[in-house]
Amino acid sequence: MKRPSLLAAALLASAPLLLTPVAQAGPSAHDRDVRFSTFNASLNRNVAGQLVADLSTPGNVQAANVAETIQRVRPDVLLVNEFDYAPEAVDLFRDNYLEVSHHGSAPIDYPYAYIAPSNTGVPSGHDLDNDGSIGGGNDAYGFGLFEGQYGMVVYSKYPIDTDAVRTFQTFRWADMPGAMLPDDPATPEPADWFSADELDDVRLSSKSHWDLPIDVNGSTIHFLVSHPTPPVFDGPEDRNGTRNHDEIRFWADYISGADYIYDDSGVYGGLPATERFVIAGDQNSDPLDGDSVPGAAQQLLDHPRVNDAKTPKSAGGIWAAEVQAAINVDHESQPRFDTADFDDRVGFGPGNLRADYVLPSRDLKILGSGIFWPTSDQKYYYLTGNFPFVPTSDHRQVWVDVRP
Repeated sequence: MKRPSLLAAALLASAPLLLTPVAQAGPSAHDRDVRFSTFNASLNRNVAGQLVADLSTPGNVQAANVAETIQRVRPDVLLVNEFDYAPEAVDLFRDNYLEVSHHGSAPIDYPYAYIAPSNTGVPSGHDLDNDGSIGGGNDAYGFGLFEGQYGMVVYSKYPIDTDAVRTFQTFRWADMPGAMLPDDPATPEPADWFSADELDDVRLSSKSHWDLPIDVNGSTIHFLVSHPTPPVFDGPEDRNGTRNHDEIRFWADYISGADYIYDDSGVYGGLPATERFVIAGDQNSDPLDGDSVPGAAQQLLDHPRVNDAKTPKSAGGIWAAEVQAAINVDHESQPRFDTADFDDRVGFGPGNLRADYVLPSRDLKILGSGIFWPTSDQKYYYLTGNFPFVPTSDHRQVWVDVRP
């Protein structure tokens, strides 16, 4: 029986959307062991509506590669970053790609999905980059050429408790105590890049932050997902670097139960200490390399409630760093933990980084983890390639298996 379509719901683009199946999902292939995953799949497009057009037929090669990668990893709960906010696209990707075999892969079924608006491309009405004009991606609440570009979607084999979902799209950056607000280096005043009027409006999330309670056989696990801005594409004020730091800090404060946090419904408070969670997403921050503010990733990695005991790794990350060399030679982080294959040329890119994370709470037992990054002589290498050849995405899919 077909699931209900999101096409009609697309008219309600200002509200979060959840897909509910006609029949309940069956038990996971892992029984009570659950695979959580994140994948920056680069399914963003440069024109509004193009993602829907590309997914409307089963012939888009990149989307097929993304779907096959997901089918090879076979997660139970999956965050897809860089999936333009287009409610129609959620069903289209499932029907035409995820539920279709690619190169002999087994189709995968996700009865549940969640998508909601993103700050990307939403006009702020302010000159946020201080270039003397208002308009364009740099002056949006989150960088984007159109509203919803670089958004995100969650697919799940388990029910999502829609009544308990919390989103934090409109949380103001200035409302974070001790926020690392950017400073205009041309003036003596601190943290003055944004005017007082701008700070009344500027949002913390470059896309959004979501708390999605997942019902795993009667047990709740909070899937905490986001996609902080890259800490580049700015100037000496480092407005993107500081924002990236505080977007990551948001989850660290949330799992600490911070009472300053409010959601889009106006409800205050962080996550109670009794609740279990998995933090997932492209955090755009390597612990030791790249351009992020030092210590940004460690806000989560060193948090007492976070379990990174079995850090996801791959042989492909080691292989790529050795083959590509260049700036990777000087990196401090171990290449087996890398999740992104960026430009390696010194002076042009940061090289390969650990940017994507799946971080369970300490009260969830980690059974295993991994990164989908084959070496050139391994099966499925055609899905990842080697920079600058990018057949699917410049990020790799990451997963962690947990036992509730």
